[in-house]
Amino acid sequence: MTLHEGRTYAVTGADSGIGALTAQTLQDRGARVLRCGLGPKMDVRADLTEESGRDLLVQELSRRAPGGIDGLALVAGIGSASIDTIRLNYFGTLAVLAGLRPLLRRKEQPRVVVVSSAASLSAGDEDVIAACLRGDEAAAIAAAERAISSGRGGELYRSSKIALNRWVRQSATAEEWAGTGVVLNVVAPGVVEADTGRETMPSGSEEIKVLRTALPQTLGFPGPVQAVADAIAWMVSEQNSFMAGQIVFVDGGADASLRSDRPYREGVRYGPVAMGRMLYWSLRAKVQIKGKTKPGR
Repeated sequence: MTLHEGRTYAVTGADSGIGALTAQTLQDRGARVLRCGLGPKMDVRADLTEESGRDLLVQELSRRAPGGIDGLALVAGIGSASIDTIRLNYFGTLAVLAGLRPLLRRKEQPRVVVVSSAASLSAGDEDVIAACLRGDEAAAIAAAERAISSGRGGELYRSSKIALNRWVRQSATAEEWAGTGVVLNVVAPGVVEADTGRETMPSGSEEIKVLRTALPQTLGFPGPVQAVADAIAWMVSEQNSFMAGQIVFVDGGADASLRSDRPYREGVRYGPVAMGRMLYWSLRAKVQIKGKTKPGR
């Protein structure tokens, strides 16, 4: 039996690029795959920039997989300097995730992978990010429109991905996700040879040099899209049983090159409640040890 045999997955953004290859990889490895996108060959055709499209996708997957889905790869996304980038990348992704939670809970080993980007290593628009994290789509769109009008529309893509990363870090260990066995993580690809990547790749050599500097991928530029699909495929499998809320950069070394050890220079600083609990249980443990070693016992 192969790693994915007997499991049912849904993949958004399955029309092309990372989504298409992820869907094919899972199918080739024994899974049943429900492809979601806009093209005529998709199992479910839905526009996730619109609330009606989000609802349609959830309804159709519920109809096609009434017994539940074992895994969900949320790949759909665009990088244009438009408000649809926020609508699709952040709000469309999370609406689908919330809507499919009941289907995920029907399975014993449910897994979710949200696809972000190594572009999230750069700073984004704080107003857009804050509105996203509040769940206020209207405010996020208004902030995005302000960014576009001021010539900063290029920040919207990475802002949407930063918001996704932060949401997953905040939510993955909550009761409704890890607390009920739904494993939720992020894959953040670098620049890869996906169809969609080629469409958005700069055409001039100088622009490419800028991108290489922004994302220094030591293992190659652009990287192989199959490496990203393989990472997603493993993370939606049953083997991924003890990892939650992680942002896995499949970026040829860009994250390590840019941030080195900075994320790990400071240890965790516990709050007073956690410190109080640890002190209490430490004292209880010492009392128990003394009781066990008391002479005559």
